[in-house]
Amino acid sequence: MARYADPGVLEWVESGGGPLIAVPETVLPFWAGADTEELDTDYDRACEVAGHIGLLPVGDSAALVLGDEPASTSYLPEHHTLVRWSAADSEDELLAAVPAALAEAEWGDEVRWTVPGPVVLFDSARQGGDTPHVEHLRIPLDPGPYAVRAAWATPRPETWVGLVQLRRLAG
Repeated sequence: MARYADPGVLEWVESGGGPLIAVPETVLPFWAGADTEELDTDYDRACEVAGHIGLLPVGDSAALVLGDEPASTSYLPEHHTLVRWSAADSEDELLAAVPAALAEAEWGDEVRWTVPGPVVLFDSARQGGDTPHVEHLRIPLDPGPYAVRAAWATPRPETWVGLVQLRRLAG
């Protein structure tokens, strides 16, 4: 997994240029990525998602697509937020700016995402079954519904960060 600081605090996931996707572990084998004979691949569907976030059906569940730009991404469980590294001189600088970014963020519309449990974040061009062998990040979410919202923030002049916040809903 990519690391931007040595030794680095977080594991970061990158893509080859397309969107990242968070797929529930239970349906990983159903995500075919770009490596199929189909004319409209799962990767193509992910690339068609407009905006910062969107949901795509996968098996009997849904995957969360992180659209807009293929920024390196990690998860901060204390903020229930995926952090997308757009610009910062170091990992420490980026992480120090997260509280201010969360406070100033202008959030977009929320989507409701129901997950059966943990999800795996990886490059949407990859097949879900390949995740043990490719760069990925397991996010230990509790089963149930989540409100998901996204924003980009500039908490410092040279620090730009994308945020995808997951808020657990009752029921």
